[in-house]
Amino acid sequence: MRRKTDLPTRICQRCERPFRWRRKWARCWEEVRYCSERCRREARRLTRGTRRAP
Repeated sequence: MRRKTDLPTRICQRCERPFRWRRKWARCWEEVRYCSERCRREARRLTRGTRRAP
C-alpha cells in the first residue's frame, strides 16, 4: 500500500508552501505550479496588475 509520505511534493509558486501529488493531477503533474485554484487565481491577478502599470 502507498503512503502519503511516498507521494512526490512541490512548492507552490504563490504561497511557497509544499503540496503533494493528487490523483486529478496524474496526467499533468509536470505542469502543476500552484497548490490550489485560489493560489492560481491570485497569481494571475497579481501578474495582470503588474503588466498594466506603466
